Amino acid sequence: MSVFAPMTFSALGLPADLESAAHALGLSQPTEVQAQAIPAVLRGADVFALAPTGSGKTAAFVLPLLQRLRAEPAQAPRRVRALVLVPTRELVAQVGEVFRNLGRHAPQPLRVAILFGGVSVNPQMMGLRGGADVVVATPGRLLDLMQRNALRLSHVATLVIDEADRLLDLGFADELAAVLAALPRQRQTLFFSATCPDAVRALAEPLLRAPVRISVSAPALSKHDGSPRAPSPAIVQRVIEVDPQRRTMLLKHLIQEGPWSRALVFVATRYAADHVAWKLHKAGIFATPLHGDMSQGQRSEVLQQFKDERWDVVVTTDLASRGIDIPDLPVVVNFDLPRSAIDHVHRIGRTGRAGASGLAVSFVSAETEAHWRLIEKRQGLTIPREQVPGFEPTPTEKIPAPGANPGTGGIKGKRPSKKDKLRAAARAAGGL
Repeated sequence: MSVFAPMTFSALGLPADLESAAHALGLSQPTEVQAQAIPAVLRGADVFALAPTGSGKTAAFVLPLLQRLRAEPAQAPRRVRALVLVPTRELVAQVGEVFRNLGRHAPQPLRVAILFGGVSVNPQMMGLRGGADVVVATPGRLLDLMQRNALRLSHVATLVIDEADRLLDLGFADELAAVLAALPRQRQTLFFSATCPDAVRALAEPLLRAPVRISVSAPALSKHDGSPRAPSPAIVQRVIEVDPQRRTMLLKHLIQEGPWSRALVFVATRYAADHVAWKLHKAGIFATPLHGDMSQGQRSEVLQQFKDERWDVVVTTDLASRGIDIPDLPVVVNFDLPRSAIDHVHRIGRTGRAGASGLAVSFVSAETEAHWRLIEKRQGLTIPREQVPGFEPTPTEKIPAPGANPGTGGIKGKRPSKKDKLRAAARAAGGL
């Protein structure tokens, strides 16, 4: 296994002003994914990059694209030469901000258009008058603007697909195919993702030409579905057993006793985000919800205020699990468990970013223990269970040992079910 040796951005082929811009954003030296991707992008190669959350993937394609684009004379009206597709509105805004901040001091600044749904299309159409050099967009809004003849993709030289696995979720695959059909066949294609299910590889392979393959400190992949086995070692994980109805009180206790300066709390539904945030706020904790029922302006405001440390807790759905960069976020809490091991990696990847340490806490009950074991299995690890004094879960009744009088199954008026008997027989057969 090769050992990554730190280097400078200039050694990778970037000019002094871009290196200075990177330093101004806190990028003192290239990360491993940047060190491998930047030279490949500069020479025009296709790239398939798999790297964990917080490893610097955005700058890995933004910096070299800025260098390549400004080396070519801009035309009037400007033609879209680089297209970045991302799955969420928040990530569009974030990637667009990185483009603008890193390219701010260029001799001839590029025009960057950020396009996403959930807001009026008219200001975005006005912003495209005179063209754009770079477009960062969600597929749906991009197609909408194409149908309105607000932009064309016939001159795109580089396509970036960021968070590629999420773009293949239900509802994205057809839109992505429509966008790809509108692009020139001869182009540079860059894939970036933190996880790589088989569906991502199936999409990537036909679109890439002799790509440079980058795998940087990436989670090991299972043999069957590409699920990650382990998150970044900088993230300490805790699993706390608690009854579902006592999770909010436990969360309040942990926040106050931690003490945690800030926490991002993941729940399963929009209603839960509102309800848990309200309960915490009522208990004196400065908490607010974040979910898809909020307007884009409200969502952007909450995220910016959280980054500015004006909120102690944000309770959110998986809306905030991908690509969102919250500097120095100390804690992520899985109030409700994620649907899959991949979602778990993305959720807890909001902390422990850019080499910092972080804490991820997951609440597990008797009802969700089997699901958590599956997540552990996919990650290839086992995390000790904890119980917090005063919040111990209610003991659950165990299946009677083989040969023992089953009685009523330990619950008044209820006999062991057929499933309980089958489980007991299976234990006996397995010698457990």
